[in-house]
Amino acid sequence: MNAKRVDLSAGEAFAAAGGIDALMRGIGERARAAAARLANASTNVKNAALLEAASELRRGEAVILAANAEDLRTMREAGSTTAMIDRGTLDPARVAAMASSLEAIAKLPDPVGSLLAEWERPNGLCIQRVRTPLGVVGVIFESRPNVTADAGGLCLKAGNAVILRGGSDTHRSSAAIHACLVAGFRSAKLPEDAVQLVPTTDRAAVGAMLRGLSGALDVIVPRGGKGLVARVQEEARVPVFAHLEGVCHVYVHAPADLDMARRIIVNAKMRRTGICGAAETLLVDKALAGSHLRPLVEALREAGCAIRGDATTRDAVTGIAPATEDDWSAEYLDAILAVRVVDGLDEAIRHIADYGSHHTDAIVTDDAQAAERFMAEVDSAIVLHNASTQFADGGEFGMGAEIGIATGRMHARGPVGVEQLTSFKYRVFGSGQTRP
Repeated sequence: MNAKRVDLSAGEAFAAAGGIDALMRGIGERARAAAARLANASTNVKNAALLEAASELRRGEAVILAANAEDLRTMREAGSTTAMIDRGTLDPARVAAMASSLEAIAKLPDPVGSLLAEWERPNGLCIQRVRTPLGVVGVIFESRPNVTADAGGLCLKAGNAVILRGGSDTHRSSAAIHACLVAGFRSAKLPEDAVQLVPTTDRAAVGAMLRGLSGALDVIVPRGGKGLVARVQEEARVPVFAHLEGVCHVYVHAPADLDMARRIIVNAKMRRTGICGAAETLLVDKALAGSHLRPLVEALREAGCAIRGDATTRDAVTGIAPATEDDWSAEYLDAILAVRVVDGLDEAIRHIADYGSHHTDAIVTDDAQAAERFMAEVDSAIVLHNASTQFADGGEFGMGAEIGIATGRMHARGPVGVEQLTSFKYRVFGSGQTRP
């Protein structure tokens, strides 16, 4: 990576001249052409591009961090929240993690062309269902510049071209990371237009993507706050893989090991409070209120978490702010947790159904039968038994990375990794059959 700084002036100048529609239409056309070539790229070529991009990230660390420092200064001057700044922050460890993620994606099996099913009909026709790329994926994201690398790497492995529109607050960081991806594609002689970063912070570019870029986009994946995701889901003219918010629960059901419950809830809430897999509500079985409630709440408070509790929680522990109806459905993305005592498994499941977001929910219990029922009846993309909700992550699932987490029921659900970024087609082999 030879550039000493990230220059965004060309794209901004084009946008300022009133050329957003033309700019985005051109990006879409180039992506569609690149996707046709990428769909037939060999596994070895795709992996070579990923590994070279990872090397470029490591070599370009200084440039990436310098760009990020400029972004963070702008964010602080604009009064961005602590959570937003955390999501936008890069450091040497996070740059190394991006590179490692690309290397992990390179090690994954190539889904393109894999045989999903095969059968023979009585008339002798042999039918196969095989994986194919989706085509062109649009990713609209806020704050997290690492999405540039994750989305680019996953889409490449799945044989898709990708159009990235990052948040204006971390656009310099995203551009520096994007340059590393382009270098990887170039080294493998893959079309550089297969990974494009929208070169303007003009919000009109988002609207153009939601309209589908004249048929160029096959799917959109939003990564960001509730406002962005809601807009994408409401206005997009192409399919969307998304979750609106992550209202994640941890339910502690009798019998449950106190030390385990304490470790899990503190990690689920406090490891990183600003991610979508962070717990937002703790539910405690009434049978454990006398033994577990106070120790769990005190452990959270010692870790720096503010508690908003129901009447039972406030009776058990002094100094707790009362929870309102809005707290039960709140995605705080901060060191705040709502706590409620429930009358057993039935009420816990009802609470999650009423207030949850179908993202990630966990049960902590030694009762395997109760855990099985919880996991069967809680209608969330990810359900866990005796584990932190912060494992809701494609990397932790062994997917190398994720482009997002989907809570819908069509096509993709849960972490959206390489396999979820593919479709399929049928291949039918005959020997002259005609239909009567």
